[in-house]
Amino acid sequence: MKVFDAADVRNVALVGHSGAGKTQLAAALLYDTGATPRLGKVDEGTTVTDYDEEAIARKHTLSSSLAYFEYKKCKVNLVDTPGMGNFLSDARAALRVVEAAVFVVDGVSGVQVSTEQIWETAESLNLPRLFVVNRLDRERASLPRTLESLHETLSRSAVAVQWPIGEEDDFSGLVDLVTMKAWTFAEDGSGRATEIPVPDAVRAEVDAARTTLIEAVAEADEVLMERFFANGTLSEDDLATGLATGVKNSHVFPVYCASGLRNIGGPLLAEAITTLVPSPADRPFPGLAADGSDTTRAADKSAPLVVWVFKTIADQFAGRISLFRVISGTFASDTTVQNVTREAPERAGHLVVLEGKTQEQVAEVHAGDLGAVAKLKDTHSGDILGDPKAGFTVHPLSFPEAVLSYSIVPKTRGDEDKISTSMHRLQDEDPSISYTRDEQTHDLLLSGQGQMHIEVTVAKLRRRFGVEVELKPPHIPYKETISLPTEAHGRHKKQTGGHGQFGDCKIRVAPLPPGSGVQFEDDIFGGSIPRHYVSAVEKGVREACARGHLAGFPLVDLKVTVFDGSYHAVDSNEMSFRMAGRLAIRDAMLRAKPTLLEPVMAVEIYAPSDFAGDLMGDLNARRGQIAGMDTRGTNTVIRAQVPMAEMLTYEQTLTASTGGRGGYHMEFHHYADVPAHLHAKIIAASHDEQGTGHHDDDG
Repeated sequence: MKVFDAADVRNVALVGHSGAGKTQLAAALLYDTGATPRLGKVDEGTTVTDYDEEAIARKHTLSSSLAYFEYKKCKVNLVDTPGMGNFLSDARAALRVVEAAVFVVDGVSGVQVSTEQIWETAESLNLPRLFVVNRLDRERASLPRTLESLHETLSRSAVAVQWPIGEEDDFSGLVDLVTMKAWTFAEDGSGRATEIPVPDAVRAEVDAARTTLIEAVAEADEVLMERFFANGTLSEDDLATGLATGVKNSHVFPVYCASGLRNIGGPLLAEAITTLVPSPADRPFPGLAADGSDTTRAADKSAPLVVWVFKTIADQFAGRISLFRVISGTFASDTTVQNVTREAPERAGHLVVLEGKTQEQVAEVHAGDLGAVAKLKDTHSGDILGDPKAGFTVHPLSFPEAVLSYSIVPKTRGDEDKISTSMHRLQDEDPSISYTRDEQTHDLLLSGQGQMHIEVTVAKLRRRFGVEVELKPPHIPYKETISLPTEAHGRHKKQTGGHGQFGDCKIRVAPLPPGSGVQFEDDIFGGSIPRHYVSAVEKGVREACARGHLAGFPLVDLKVTVFDGSYHAVDSNEMSFRMAGRLAIRDAMLRAKPTLLEPVMAVEIYAPSDFAGDLMGDLNARRGQIAGMDTRGTNTVIRAQVPMAEMLTYEQTLTASTGGRGGYHMEFHHYADVPAHLHAKIIAASHDEQGTGHHDDDG
């Protein structure tokens, strides 16, 4: 495999809402540029970038994957990303290693929720962005309506640089608004383009769109603005140069047209990527200097080696596969490098470039390029490899907290040990899942971003590692808090043969604002409790708070102050004061008016406007509070805050009520008081699950 320098590399991520056709578009680009011998299709499970069995079965991208093609002496690295709300953290991570994002937008639905969310990430990174309006061959597809959706929702700087020939099923070609050349594409899906004169049927629309393009490019550059005012237009060369500058500076976001399934527009998009997307040589990589300040690092293959591992794949055969970007220097195969993050040496074997799951060995990877290496011993996503003296690190990857938990039970006793090993490997691949044991119920809890996320993880356990588990109903992470301040007394006294047990403490408890956790203060004067026993009281207090009072949920948002007590020179010990701290919390709960808190989710639902009334009624029935509503194209977006307990079945309800045309995204927003009429039901359910009719703090 040929090795490329930074100036000849283009790194782009295909991003956008689920169902917009990113994977099919990637398949068309790879086929049109000769990277693959045939046009893969999502419906047939033959695309390069959706190779995981679960992604093929669901016909949705579930994890970012790498592919590449060569075009006009450039290597283009494509990162095909998921667009479903449960998996967006993977798409956000992909944006960190590319020089541009290609936003794929459905020509029927326009901008949808996930597109907006990824747009915000790209905006924060100041990434150059291109749009592709895909699926223009579909019924009700419309470039003008999609442009309107882009302007209303994302940016007024989105401007068409191509215009479609034909609409919906008659979509057959494109007009380039820069060169004013037109092409039609072969009906056999081969991607062959034939140049034709601009058809009279679209001449008026093309002329108007070109005028809009010229004005947008002129506005982004003062020199071009002066020429535009002087001449009333821009030359083709000025337009092409100004467009490239506008894209690089994130002042202009060009809009292209395509049908990935019919393979219309692929070669023209490949041309646009190689022409307009900055190379790593043009865009130094952002990171942190040795002193923690923000800095950048040029893609210099002769500089000290800095390699960033941005993703890990858990492969049942190859083990851990680490995907990396070489930020500076040259990474050679079969060398020992330092894991700077973990301060440990790593033996790197064969370096490879990835075409989906297909690996091709390379002797070395230069600065700016992407690659992969298998079986690194102790390297994880986010780690830096290379020269410890380079003095450059990267802002850490961030992943959202899990929002939904299920209890998982192995189907066979022999799988219990395998679950832990397999789950840790899957956590390497997807840090947004978590796997813990509940100390109260002893359940194994699998937590993720939603029901789909958890189901996919369970499917990976089965397919990759042969571990069969059953899912039990999800646990809502309720919490407990107090409503009133009070004082309390905890006294533990037990006399046995020999030394007895004695611990005595007095505490004050007071409510704190949401999110404060448990705060402990030592206000002992005069030595009524020796200092080393105060820490034992704190342990007991925190143990009691962790176990809760009403229903075994953690007690939070309170301040506990120990202010008095007594001890016995012979019988007192740490265990006695721990018990006293626990008893003091129990005593406080008799007067502090404990109450339950429930997680409330920020929810965005999008669906065709015809369903808006029914959806809002359903949200109200789920104790939701409507926060706002927008109309975007033919869709309505409803924003609401809804208790998590009411959202567990929402996915199925939304699919059924909208015929699969709706979607939603939710993330944790805040904790709120549980209505009083639900307390008894939640407490009873918790006690039933724990197999106890009451809560015992002395257990």
